[in-house]
Amino acid sequence: MSGLTLLAEQASSQPTGQVVGYPSLFLLVVLGSLVPVVPTGALVSSAAVVAFHQTAPFSLALVFVIASAAAFIGDLGLYLLGHRGVRSRNGSRWRRQLQERADPAHLADAQRRLDEHGVTVLVLSRLIPAGRIPVMVACLLAEMPVRRFARGDVPACLAWAAAYQLIGILGGTLFPEPWQGVLLAVALTLLIASAPRLRRRSRGPAPDPAAPDDHTAEHPGPSH
Repeated sequence: MSGLTLLAEQASSQPTGQVVGYPSLFLLVVLGSLVPVVPTGALVSSAAVVAFHQTAPFSLALVFVIASAAAFIGDLGLYLLGHRGVRSRNGSRWRRQLQERADPAHLADAQRRLDEHGVTVLVLSRLIPAGRIPVMVACLLAEMPVRRFARGDVPACLAWAAAYQLIGILGGTLFPEPWQGVLLAVALTLLIASAPRLRRRSRGPAPDPAAPDDHTAEHPGPSH
């Protein structure tokens, strides 16, 4: 968080390319698409805030192009690794890790929506928190060709980059200082990302289907 604040404070004195670090933005978004350890949405929103406060032309357009291209490359790379695992006899660790990261209920819902709507479901999966991996696994299990996945993922990545860039622009318009907009953008993106976990906690633990029903245990049926 302090690094993002420092980056934003330097925005008034350095060119956007140096402040935002276009190569770093590209690499981090690709990495975050492959391995979910980097909050890619927060990165794009923060970069958009800084670009909004710059006088250099096309700064926001560059952030949008770089973010969407990096997201697409990361998605395609992850799908290629998983697709290789689906087609191999013994599978692969990438396919296994993807399936382990996909919640079973979300995966079943993703498979149903994929059957109903086809590759258009990829757009929604990119916009819904924790929706990307279950849909990608559903595409892998359906043995969707790589070219078809790529065609559906292009608009998905464009919509994703536009959505998080709009969050950054909102932060940039509400506050005069870039660091203030960065803090708001990061807070909003982290809140969006944590929404699925908050919903699961509010619902409580799922019932264990293997556990005996209390009513049945107290009132066993007649013995024969």
